[in-house]
Amino acid sequence: MKLIQVTVKGISYSETQTGAYALILSETEGDRKLPVIIGGFEAQSIAIALEKEVKPSRPLTHDLFKSFGERFEIFVKQVIIHKLVDGIFYASIICERDKIEEIIDSRTSDAIALALRYNAPIFTYDSILKKAGFTAAVSSGEKKLSEDNWIQNFVSEQKNIKDLNEDLSKLSLKKLKDLLSNLVLQENYEKAARVRDELSKRKK
Repeated sequence: MKLIQVTVKGISYSETQTGAYALILSETEGDRKLPVIIGGFEAQSIAIALEKEVKPSRPLTHDLFKSFGERFEIFVKQVIIHKLVDGIFYASIICERDKIEEIIDSRTSDAIALALRYNAPIFTYDSILKKAGFTAAVSSGEKKLSEDNWIQNFVSEQKNIKDLNEDLSKLSLKKLKDLLSNLVLQENYEKAARVRDELSKRKK
């Protein structure tokens, strides 16, 4: 499968959905862009890495990881976004120590936050870009959407998909457990906590 190098173009914040961010990756030799939904903390960490002149008073988690890695001569060589399942991106961090490579599974947002700090290249597969990418102008029926409008719509849609539309008290134990697993996979921990609380009530 063909690997495509991408760079971080920026972070888009949804004006209609509180706490929803889209990290926009752009292929280096083409027009396609890849949006990845991330949380507020990860958005802040990536934004700080992009703004070289901004330095927090105390190290953020990703800064601490980099300091830890450098102390023990562990370096991030590259990041590969290698899988997309049910809207969730999976990434690997390729590290090296004493000329030995190791592959570490990672959330995509964490992998990119570290890649920026190590100035490491970011790659994804052409098949993923074909499946989830978009170009600067996207057709929607007969209407052309600007890039910014498309991103806003995308963030809102993804946020809505994650919303809980059913009364938890009406769901069976099996459905609750399945929902909890899916929310954890989507890294939607706030709503996962609500499902967990409902499961705890049932055990009493």
